[in-house]
Amino acid sequence: MRWIKGLLLAAILLVVLLVGILFAVNNQQTIALNLIWVELPAVSLSVWMLGMLTCGVIIGMLAMLGVYIRLKARLARTRRRNKQQRKELDRLRTREFKELA
Repeated sequence: MRWIKGLLLAAILLVVLLVGILFAVNNQQTIALNLIWVELPAVSLSVWMLGMLTCGVIIGMLAMLGVYIRLKARLARTRRRNKQQRKELDRLRTREFKELA
């Protein structure tokens, strides 16, 4: 089963690599981006698009970082509270046995 998963992952990776190569080959036009305050050098369209995709992914990850940190803190608090409640439950169970004896 593990080798099937590895084979499937390798096939998907190969398809993504081939699509990327086709994308780069079909978008060879050089374009100079003119932002309002700076002119960027002329490179192929595929480089600009992949660069913008990378920037978008990084910005998205940074935007979700606050949510991730908040959820991790909530999980830590819940685990601490759960541990305290388990200790209290164990203490009450042992006290109950002592009272019965």
